[in-house]
Amino acid sequence: MVGKVGDRIVIESEKVGQSARGGEILEVIEGQLGVRYSVRWDDGHESTFRPAAGSATIIAGKRKQPAGRR
Repeated sequence: MVGKVGDRIVIESEKVGQSARGGEILEVIEGQLGVRYSVRWDDGHESTFRPAAGSATIIAGKRKQPAGRR
């Protein structure tokens, strides 16, 4: 699953006893080596991140509905 702007991304820790980290996807960057994300992490800092296979969970953000649709 490829994330979209506004989705949340959660990264599980590789170390026992360390909690997962999460943030909001600000930008999706597609390139020859796959997809990278610009993320604003819950602690407030921003970085570019390329998840390894199976390391990330994408949680769909709330999408705005077009005017006139409910």
